[in-house]
Amino acid sequence: MRARLALAVSEQPFVLHAVDLKNRPPQLYVVSPKGTVPVLVLDDGTVLDESIDIMRWTLTNHDPQDWLRNATEQEQEIQALITQCDRSFKFHLDRYKYATRYEGAVAEEHRQLAAEILMEWDQRLKGHAFLCDDRACMADIALGPFVRQFAFADRPWFDKQPWPHLRAWLEAFTASALFALIMKKP
Repeated sequence: MRARLALAVSEQPFVLHAVDLKNRPPQLYVVSPKGTVPVLVLDDGTVLDESIDIMRWTLTNHDPQDWLRNATEQEQEIQALITQCDRSFKFHLDRYKYATRYEGAVAEEHRQLAAEILMEWDQRLKGHAFLCDDRACMADIALGPFVRQFAFADRPWFDKQPWPHLRAWLEAFTASALFALIMKKP
């Protein structure tokens, strides 16, 4: 989802192939032995098979909304948020949503640990509409899909939490025209 958001905003042409993860096509493994999505094959044959790498590649080529904030103090702040999401938050999100897949994982414990991170992000959002200021940046786009996943795991519980700024941010993210564009079925 986040790779598609970056590709769309950068107006990078690409061909989207839907992949049934329960029945992965053999050609996926030819392109990327990991067999995971997303995968972007560049014209020169380079394979990018991590969404964050796809985001960086496409935004480095064309970043019309200045999501990267290159050469600014925010660049490090953005990277720190993405690292926190990709390491800590996603770790707890997976063990919360899919506890039965992880030996010894207790869903409630991981929900609480992820919730602590969400509380930090809610505090960041107190003073402005997005995670770093009043304009979306790469961190907003990189974190949004995972916060959405967390919210949908138990929406009534999520909606009762003391995260008014985070909920408003998530609502704006999912209500955006860009989000609607990438959610259209291929």
